[in-house]
Order: sequence, then structure tokens, then C-alpha cells
Amino acid sequence: MHKVMIHPAEYHDCSEAINLALSLFPLKIKGKKVLVKPNSINGSEPDQGAVTHPSILETLLKKLEQSMAAEIIVGDNPGAMEYGDNEETFRRNGLMEAAGKYYKNIGSEAIDVEVSSQFFNHLSVSKDVLDADIFISLPKFKTHGLTIISGAIKNSYGILPGAQKGNGHRIAGNPARFHDLIVDVFGLRVPDLFIVDAVMGMEGNGPVSKDLRYIGQVMASDNAVALDATIARMMGLNPANLGFLEYAKKQGYGDYANEAVEIIGNFTIIPDFKLPPSAEGKGRELPPDFKEMTQRLTSMRPSADQNLCLGCGICVEKCPVSALSMINDLPNVTPEECIVCFCCQENCPERAIQLR
Repeated sequence: MHKVMIHPAEYHDCSEAINLALSLFPLKIKGKKVLVKPNSINGSEPDQGAVTHPSILETLLKKLEQSMAAEIIVGDNPGAMEYGDNEETFRRNGLMEAAGKYYKNIGSEAIDVEVSSQFFNHLSVSKDVLDADIFISLPKFKTHGLTIISGAIKNSYGILPGAQKGNGHRIAGNPARFHDLIVDVFGLRVPDLFIVDAVMGMEGNGPVSKDLRYIGQVMASDNAVALDATIARMMGLNPANLGFLEYAKKQGYGDYANEAVEIIGNFTIIPDFKLPPSAEGKGRELPPDFKEMTQRLTSMRPSADQNLCLGCGICVEKCPVSALSMINDLPNVTPEECIVCFCCQENCPERAIQLR
């Protein structure tokens, strides 16, 4: 049976929750190389709720410092950035200061690995990820228009440096296939522990929504499927309707069934939690058929709020299939070329892109 911890926490006081996580899911750290991967994205500031809060990272590092690890590395490959820009993103996120001497640009060196996948024959993975004896993932409790939730499995997409993530969207070609693709990437190096920042969550049109939701919890597990299933249930979702969880279960990465998950703490469904537009249905229920959900996604297209858009063109630059162009200083989509990958929304520094 998989265990999932849910424990009350605040950003100014999360030591008890981090201590409990390390106690429930002990790691033999002495003399080992430890990699810590927060969820870093888009240059967002900590209070915007899109990234792992620096206090979670800082508190964990203080605990790891006492463990006599041979080496501790903190890093990520933010989806909005290319090689060399990881440091600036970390600075904007507040994660650089929290990481301190442990920060490393893990996108600067990669190893080409063979992949058993319908999508790739090989991929470049950050060398520090593959070299780590212990891999700790720090996801954020939030929604994602493409995968519905962004949690433990989705956070591992950041082990790919450079432009590979955008290329992955292009190769997948549609939302259903992307659900499988992120699981194949996750399996390249499964983290040993997951600690989720669920103090301030994100709802609505994530992963960079302006709709934040106070939850006041830190979650943890050593199994990503059980953890993501618990996040989904807290949002009022049925985990069985999430394509990536179904595929991860089939691949042997864990089980999302109620009877397969032991909750340590107080599990509560968050009332009236706002789902992404792709998942909203009658009575807030996710469509009972995953195919129906992906068909709904396929009909959506990006739209820029002219009151927020600065006309910077980053969304156009980052579109993996060149479906966007600037017209009168606003991004416009060619509908038949759009693969609904949400890269434009995720990369927009002003959060001006919504999918409708």
C-alpha cells in the first residue's frame, strides 16, 4: 500500500511538515549525492503561486545539511527557458536565494539516453539528474489545462533541458498523447521522494493562473501515482479519468485506487475548487470518458487579453508548431495548426494568454 502524507503548514512555519515527511519516507543520505528539483516556471515571483515556494526549499535544505550528504544540488529546467536562462528564472522565482550555494544550472550538461517510448528513441537528460543517488522532487499543488493537474509526475518533465520540452509537445501532437509522453519522461529517473507545496495552491486556468487557493498543507509520498491521485481527489476529481495516471499505473509506477493509498493526515475535498476549462463539466465532474475531455481540449484555442498583453512576442517564439503570429501587436492563432499544448500560456510573462 502506498502512503501519502498531508500535514498542516505555513510558509513561515513548515519545519514540522518537512520533518514528518523525512521521517515517514526515510532516505539514506549520508555520503550520497542528492538532487533537489523544485517546480520553477516562467520567471514567476513566489507570491504568484506558480512555483515551489522558496521557504519549502530552504527548510528542506536545512534538514539535508544535517544529513551529511556528500553533495547537494538544487536545479530545474524551466519550461519557458532555453540553455543559460535557468539562473535568471531561479532569481525571479526567489529560488536562487533559497538554494544558496547549492544551486546549479543543471541544463548546462546533459547525457543522451536511449528511451523505450512510442515518442522517442533517445533524449538528453540533465546529467545531474542521472548522476544523483537520491532525487527529491518538490512539485506545486496546481491545475494545468493540458494535464488537468500539475503534480509529481508532471514535475519530472523538467529533467529535460533546453527546447526538448516544446519539442515533446510537437511530437505528441495532441493532449491525449502528451499524457503518455510525460510518463515516459518520468520513468527515465523516478524520484525517490516527493514533497508538495500545497500551502498556497492554484486553481482555474493553470499552470500560471491568477486564481490562487489557500490550502495550508504540505504533502509528501514516495509514490508519484498515489500522490497525484490524492491531489486530484482533493480537487474533486476522479483519478481514473486522468490519462497520465492510467498510463503510469499500466507502466507499473503505482496505483491510484482508494484501497491502494493510505492517507496519513486529514484528507479533505476542497469545496468548489475551480478546474481548468478543459475539465469543467456538469456539476464540476470531469467527463467520464478521457477521450471526451481531450476532444474538448482539442476544440480550445489561445486568446490574448489585450489589456494584459504587452506584445512582447514570447508566445510566438515559444510555440513549437509556429501556430501563432503577431497582428497589430497581439498574438493571433492559426486554428488548424494549433496543437493545444499550452506553451504560449505557460511562457507568457504577463499571464495574458487564456485558452477558450
